[in-house]
Amino acid sequence: MRLDCAIIGGGPAGLNAALVLGRARRSIVLFDDNKPRNAVTRESHGFITRDGVKPVEFRAIAHQELSKYPSIEIAAKRVTAIAKKGASLFEIETETGDTYTARTVIIATGLKEQLPAITEIADYYGQSLFSCPYCDGWEQRDQPLVAIVDTADHAFHMGMMVYQWSKDLAICLNGGEALDAEREAKLRSKGIQVYGQRIQSLKGSGGKLSGVVFEDGAEIARTGGFVTTKWEHSGSFAEQLGCALNEHGGIAADDFGRTSVDSVYAAGDASVIVPAQLIAAAAGGSRAAMGVNAELMHADF
Repeated sequence: MRLDCAIIGGGPAGLNAALVLGRARRSIVLFDDNKPRNAVTRESHGFITRDGVKPVEFRAIAHQELSKYPSIEIAAKRVTAIAKKGASLFEIETETGDTYTARTVIIATGLKEQLPAITEIADYYGQSLFSCPYCDGWEQRDQPLVAIVDTADHAFHMGMMVYQWSKDLAICLNGGEALDAEREAKLRSKGIQVYGQRIQSLKGSGGKLSGVVFEDGAEIARTGGFVTTKWEHSGSFAEQLGCALNEHGGIAADDFGRTSVDSVYAAGDASVIVPAQLIAAAAGGSRAAMGVNAELMHADF
């Protein structure tokens, strides 16, 4: 069967794209291997009517809503390869050996995070250490917080941002690039502590942070905070298809998700790396779906 669209990725971008295309009566398959980036997160925030929703609950509600539309198939399979066949078809292969053909493709695979090499940091990530103040700052307001960063620019930016939620803030450069004197003085003038030494380990229990231990033996008490992570794509599909990347390393796409490759669209974190928010990803999925539908509409007339 030749599908109108294959959506790779079952996060908020892929789910919302499926909803829009299903309501447009397009035949689609949504590939979802159930390995979301926000699996470590207990709650998701910033999405009106769904503030505080558990990621697993969000997915369950979305799947229930999509089940109303008969032209939507949700395939719990991991896509392993994708290639363009001729001028107007794509062939998608899965780990189970199944092959699908589709007229268009939406890449909504999201990103994977690489945490700093700090002992046991993964035990706290998603519980008391987070990546996005907009997503999790409110729950940590007025607590003694830490921002673990990897560059001087991130140090100053996170200092300004997290200060909105807590004035008791420590910036940890973790042995990396030092702040210039002017920016460090600005942070300290706000009462923000700045530590340049490398972090040896984190202290706490049950995912709840209690302190940061430095290699020189110093220790500070902290109950939560934020960490800058490095991002990489969850799949190599953009590379397989030859899609250009943008300045942030995401898949370059226009306002309707169109990439540099005809009939290939990108949505969510795979394209817009910053901001990485649930509501932004879902909106990107909606726009990409409209782009796909417009292309198919013109092709059929």
